[in-house]
Amino acid sequence: MPIHDLSELVQRAKERGRCTVVVAAAEDEDVLISLYHAMQEGFVAPLLIGDSDKIATSARNAGISTGEMEVLDNREGAAVSAQIAVAKVREGRASMLMKGHVGTADLLKAVLDKEKGLNTGGLLSHVAFFQTPYYHKVFGLTDAAMNIAPDLEGKRQILLNAVELCHRIGITNPKVAVAAAVEKVNQKMEATLHAAALKEMNRNGELPGCVVDGPFAIDIAFNRESALLKGIDGEVAGNADLILSPDIEAGNMFYKALNFLGGAVSAALVTGTTVPIVLTSRSDSDRSKLLSLALGAVIR
Repeated sequence: MPIHDLSELVQRAKERGRCTVVVAAAEDEDVLISLYHAMQEGFVAPLLIGDSDKIATSARNAGISTGEMEVLDNREGAAVSAQIAVAKVREGRASMLMKGHVGTADLLKAVLDKEKGLNTGGLLSHVAFFQTPYYHKVFGLTDAAMNIAPDLEGKRQILLNAVELCHRIGITNPKVAVAAAVEKVNQKMEATLHAAALKEMNRNGELPGCVVDGPFAIDIAFNRESALLKGIDGEVAGNADLILSPDIEAGNMFYKALNFLGGAVSAALVTGTTVPIVLTSRSDSDRSKLLSLALGAVIR
């Protein structure tokens, strides 16, 4: 069954039972708060890696208890905490990884280590799902956080990751809008050229499990009337399940505009690894962080 409301993720996660989430450099108040609430909901068992004294201080400052959370003391820095967290996943101790007070570069260095990491050989990418009062269903956005300016093959892999994630939350044949500034192919606008190529890949089976259309400006992807006024028809126009951003700049701006101006809540993960990675922004709401954990617990 597809997700109709992001809050359903919490119930689905609870139905799957508790899973262990290992946190790299857990000395972070916001991360500890989201873990505490997820633990209270009954779908995660946190394994905290980091300086135990600093973790305890952060928990006190946040007004929560870590008494029921397992803490593995490491005082050699955040980068080492990331390596330990990845090792715990490889040992089978955890089925989800969460970024704490560690730089993204240090976390990804541990994740992408060819001998000791979690990479599957493909491209890592970021997928976020949104619920806003201004659209009739939950929809996804990729990639707003990982890949800066993906080429055509990169975008194909990003879509494959996102489509698989859609399938796993019940969106069985997602309608993908390849976003651009205009709806016509323009030789001077690479995003439109990529959109046309991805659409063709979908038709010839190189992008299975979805319906791809574009290039679409955002109004065409979300508003049927706008699409018809511009003479655009089809099953994706005005009814998109997934938006493919042309680059990280457009994706990140859209992501934050939805959260801060569009009244949205979100749930986001990094995919393309052996386990889901929760990599939230400090500006994400507590609710979105909880929902991201729930999403990871559902698809683990």
